[in-house]
Amino acid sequence: MRVSVGLPVDDATTAADLARWSQTVERAGLHAVFVTDHPAPTASWLRRGGHPTLDPFVALSFAAATTTSIALHFNLLVAAYRQPLIAAKAIASLDSLSGARVIVGVGVGYLEAEFAALGVSYRDRAALTDVTLTAMITAWTGEPFGDDDTVILPRPAQRPHPAIWIGGNSLAAMRRTVAFGQGWSPMPSTAAARSVLGTPPLDDVAELGRRISRLHDMAHDAGRTDRLDVAVIPQSLSGFSHGSWQVDTLRDEIGSLRAAGGTVLVANVPASGFDEAIAMLAEETVDTI
Repeated sequence: MRVSVGLPVDDATTAADLARWSQTVERAGLHAVFVTDHPAPTASWLRRGGHPTLDPFVALSFAAATTTSIALHFNLLVAAYRQPLIAAKAIASLDSLSGARVIVGVGVGYLEAEFAALGVSYRDRAALTDVTLTAMITAWTGEPFGDDDTVILPRPAQRPHPAIWIGGNSLAAMRRTVAFGQGWSPMPSTAAARSVLGTPPLDDVAELGRRISRLHDMAHDAGRTDRLDVAVIPQSLSGFSHGSWQVDTLRDEIGSLRAAGGTVLVANVPASGFDEAIAMLAEETVDTI
């Protein structure tokens, strides 16, 4: 089981911060760093606990330039926010320049006001996500396509393209994973959060295991024989931000998530105490994951 660590970026993050955090994760032997995608959130969402971000393409480019091997994880890129060929070009460029290190986590998005600010239809976000995924995968072949013989170069260093991990707990997200993806990124979510996050609740490891089994059955029925990753988020890591994280608690949860079928651990770690948290994560749990 690999580990992807969130870079705790905000509007005060510096290039030196990104370099130090990324290098700390790489030295610890963990697999990836990730950033999220909120180009135009509302002030009210930020006041309610939303998180400011840097542009993920820029932040991951800085991380790439200051490291040599760690993977660069979009978690999650809201596909509908960008013109598909512009996104395909940027992702291919980053994968090429970084030496085949990109993981493209993709979500449909859930902040209706952010869609409005960007002039994108919230109602059509699922269909726009499918259109974007189809266009990017086509563009990444490096072959001319369309009536105008459009070509997107450079090609990604990874062939046929970087891994795509589809976010969301819904059956639609699982179907999208089978159709387009190399991995699924479910998230812990309560029933009360459904109206906010726009995804079905998933707050029980046993239920997660059942959905992972269903995902693999869906992939088998579709004729897929390759392995699908499942990137899981442990609830206990939220304790980092309050100084209450317990190694034994996390170990137990990681064991349960792994037994359920998780293959990647997605860890949010705050800037305060970042080095200590990464050291604990690596030293105390790598032998178990």
